[in-house]
Amino acid sequence: MQSKTYALNDIVEMKKPHACKTNRWQITRVGMDIRIKCQGCGASVLMQRRDFDKRFKKVLEQGNAAE
Repeated sequence: MQSKTYALNDIVEMKKPHACKTNRWQITRVGMDIRIKCQGCGASVLMQRRDFDKRFKKVLEQGNAAE
């Protein structure tokens, strides 16, 4: 199985868009859980890493982890 690579502050695309019709999310927490923030409306979602890996599609922009 291929390993998916993403890091803190990356902008990612998920398989399904948010209710606000935006499909750009910023990763704000990485650990056992992943917290992502919608770039359209600012909503924040916390999910288990396993669920995130199933719903993750691709990295759109590399973030700056030093922020």
